[in-house]
Amino acid sequence: MCNQFFSILANFSFFFCELCSRILQRLVNTENFILYPCVHSYFVIFRYREKVKGMFYHAYNGYLNYAFPLDELKPITCTGQDTWGSFSLSLVDALDTLIVMGNTTEFRRAVDVVLKSVRTDANVNVSVFETNIRIIGGLISAHMLSGRVEDGWPCSGPLLRLAASMASRLLPAFNTDTGMPYGTVNLKYGVPKSETPITCTAGIGTFIVEFGTLSRLTGNPQFERVALRALETLWRTRSSISLVGNHINVQTGQWKATDTGIGAGVDSYFEYLVKGALLFQRPDLMKQFNEYASAINRYVRRGDWFLWVSMDKGAVSLPIFQSLEAFWPGLLTMVGDVEDASRIMLQYSQVIRQYGFPPEFYNIQNSASDKRSAFPLRPEIVESLMYLYRATEDPQFLELGAQIVDAIEHSAKTSCGYATINNVEDHSIEDRMESFFLAETTKYLYLLFDPENFLHNDGLLARIIDTPNGECVIDGTGGYIFNTEAHPVDPGIVHCCSAQRQAEREAVRKWEDNYDLLSILDRTDNMSPFYFRKVCFSPLKIRTNFPFKISPPSINFAQKIASELFPSTENGLIHWIMRIMVKSKNVTYLTTAKVLCSLFFFCKRRYKRLVYDDR
Repeated sequence: MCNQFFSILANFSFFFCELCSRILQRLVNTENFILYPCVHSYFVIFRYREKVKGMFYHAYNGYLNYAFPLDELKPITCTGQDTWGSFSLSLVDALDTLIVMGNTTEFRRAVDVVLKSVRTDANVNVSVFETNIRIIGGLISAHMLSGRVEDGWPCSGPLLRLAASMASRLLPAFNTDTGMPYGTVNLKYGVPKSETPITCTAGIGTFIVEFGTLSRLTGNPQFERVALRALETLWRTRSSISLVGNHINVQTGQWKATDTGIGAGVDSYFEYLVKGALLFQRPDLMKQFNEYASAINRYVRRGDWFLWVSMDKGAVSLPIFQSLEAFWPGLLTMVGDVEDASRIMLQYSQVIRQYGFPPEFYNIQNSASDKRSAFPLRPEIVESLMYLYRATEDPQFLELGAQIVDAIEHSAKTSCGYATINNVEDHSIEDRMESFFLAETTKYLYLLFDPENFLHNDGLLARIIDTPNGECVIDGTGGYIFNTEAHPVDPGIVHCCSAQRQAEREAVRKWEDNYDLLSILDRTDNMSPFYFRKVCFSPLKIRTNFPFKISPPSINFAQKIASELFPSTENGLIHWIMRIMVKSKNVTYLTTAKVLCSLFFFCKRRYKRLVYDDR
């Protein structure tokens, strides 16, 4: 009843706002006036959130009714087809979207179906890249979001075991002289004898998120090891101007296609350098990305367009924009370059306003490519819109998202799903709905219009859970990181199960048991700044003022403690002290105030407020 009331109210609000905007548009006499000036209001956000939810369930139910257990729905004929290995792919890809939209009941039912139907030992050739990002990524994310389904979670669970089993079937692809993987593997027999050694760059550099997470959760280092080796080899093959091509021989390390850009065949390699750096605290990967980004801005970029150029000389080879490139503003937003990201997105928005959708290829002379004018309901443009709106709260990004939702509803909807747009100029359709429509496009659109969704957690909320290795902080470690198929990974859970973290936890326990920090903090009124700085720990020097013997580590031990407890927060030490106070039964609000004020004054660092939820 409440939902019906708010839906009616939202519809009324939307039409009232649109009426006002049309009147204002006439008054100011300009075509540049934003059509939806109220689009950022609660009611319009609610309206589009519900619209996207309805879009997802129309496609999801259509797949279950007409295509399952095949991989994908054919939405015009309302039949199904296998495309990537006969894994019931669309169901696996959609699991975490169900949780994002709050449907835990259907999620549990769908998980049971997946566990009974997905096999990892079938005699079938599969794409190593696609199986990793869609199947393994989907299973890992669903495992994390499922909660405690058995003792030992999050370090064990049926979905995690299935993901690890599937990943182990992909490992033979990495048995090359360079460590870069083949593009195809047979799940039962390994790499086919006739398999070509030529693989695209993204198919080599897009494993660290999933394989690194598997290693941290299962304790098997092999997954992360092969992913890192592939990244290291790719890095060594860059050209003298710090660009990489788009296809390489994985046995010899020789480039076979030297055109480069930020789109097809290359895109997610750059994405995973950033996300691998953030997820596993590897500054070397971020350094690599920064060098690539500098070269891209110098050689690939023309204004706010990114073209295709030679990796050796930087000469333009193809003056087009690809819809796959639309992930770039979102990635720039992740690394903090929001102003540049916004400018690039506004350039891309011209294409959306021209056609309703971005075509696969767009000639920068303002026309869609005759041969690549389709739009297979790709997510990249709405992915960047989500990141940019989260960073800026600029309503024009909501407006663009609303236009895309309306265009999909108008042109792509069929009786049982949503069809690929065959040509953006006449909006003709073809009989395919790829699984990423359920995994990515609808998820990113929903998150764009759901600012309070739990996936937007930026570290202000957290939960402490018990694991086989002791306490672990989850949900509040600075936000989820999405793999390139929009499957969210909780950085806190990633660090719950590793042996290294277990050793550091033991050191933390010893310190908590032997160091009476609260009694010292009660003396802060008379404490000298120098003495208090010993408690704060200088970030530039190693200070080991502990009552027990410990070998000085290679980096600041206090920082390691902070990163263990709150890996993605800026000032983990404050949160660690808050954790001690939560555990203590004799802490007063005055003591809490002393802690925060003293740390702020003497350490001169910014801090965030952490709210503990002991659910």
